[in-house]
Amino acid sequence: MKRSFGTRTEINDPNQPAIVVKNLHKSFRLPTEQSFGLKQAIFNRLRGIKGYKEQKVLKGLNFEIKQGEFVGIVGRNGSGKSTLLKILAGTYYPEKGNVVVNGDLVPFIELGVGFNPELTGRENVYMNGALLGFSNKEMDAMYDDIWDFAELKEFQDQKLKNYSSGMQVRLAFSIAIRARGDILLLDEVLAVGDAAFQRKCFGYFAELKKEKRTVILVTHSMESVQTFCDRAIMIEDGKIIVDGSPLKVSKKYLESNNRNIKQDNVGEDKTTNYIQASAKSTVTSESVQLSFTIKPKQKLEDFVIAVGINKNDGQQIYRWASDEKIKTPIVFEANQSYKLNLKLANYFPHDKYNVVLLIKSLDRSIDFGDFFNITNFEIISTNPYQSTTHWQIPEEYELQS
Repeated sequence: MKRSFGTRTEINDPNQPAIVVKNLHKSFRLPTEQSFGLKQAIFNRLRGIKGYKEQKVLKGLNFEIKQGEFVGIVGRNGSGKSTLLKILAGTYYPEKGNVVVNGDLVPFIELGVGFNPELTGRENVYMNGALLGFSNKEMDAMYDDIWDFAELKEFQDQKLKNYSSGMQVRLAFSIAIRARGDILLLDEVLAVGDAAFQRKCFGYFAELKKEKRTVILVTHSMESVQTFCDRAIMIEDGKIIVDGSPLKVSKKYLESNNRNIKQDNVGEDKTTNYIQASAKSTVTSESVQLSFTIKPKQKLEDFVIAVGINKNDGQQIYRWASDEKIKTPIVFEANQSYKLNLKLANYFPHDKYNVVLLIKSLDRSIDFGDFFNITNFEIISTNPYQSTTHWQIPEEYELQS
């Protein structure tokens, strides 16, 4: 039987998309039976026993990513998203289909590969930098910034084997972001570190978005998808099941994870297993005021409240997160009502908007409540000075018990 093999091609053409994926397939062989010796292997062969089964991981993916797009890739564990990233990075080659990568690509996959546990942090920084193509002089110039970002400077002369796994990934990430590529592949980098380090990662992502860099982010965080991505793709069982706005994909992702996302009327209560929440919006020519009522069914500690405002096309233009604004720990008691009031200057252009309320653990790994379209509003304006400048809308906020 004739078997076709895929290709991965690298080009450099400013007039072409950053990445083109056509009919992409990838399978792996998983052993099912061990053969002891040549005789047993021949006997199995004669009986038609292969000794392995073929697992089809990617099943004909097709998509393009434009230059300057920030695209999220989401899907449950085992969906094929990490395999896709490794093919884009060149770690794997496709079994069938074609991949064209247009520009210099920097993968943030399996961070820390090349680290030597018997060397100090200092020695590993220079060695890892050399693997990324930096000279000693270049590493000298960025050395302090690397340690400051990783927040590990006091450990720089300790052997790497004494670092925790999280410390190693933080250091590797701090080195990797110095690489200047046309396309960046990021795989769950937000899963490392505490809330303070994650805020640094968010700041880095914001800079990438501002610079119009081409970024592909694989993540389970729908907050990250809605905050940074221009578009998102959801993979399930090796196939693309939705490719569209971050809001559309986030809703589909949560539905597939047995989350009861319900598009109720504005102002009506919405409930998850943990939290009941409702909201209302008031718009004047000067301001947009949002009032959220949150009632947890159990005591909540070490959590974050995030609010996003999306345009009608799904683009997020405003984000508020409690761990960035409120420096003291927040504790919600069970069955008590709490109010979050946001007052925003009306810099919003003419459009329809929907509001998202997300309540998560501080490390964003646990969803306590995801409320999509919890309220919405419309701006009717011809003011040419109103814009969608992200992060810069003047705001006032208040959290009440």
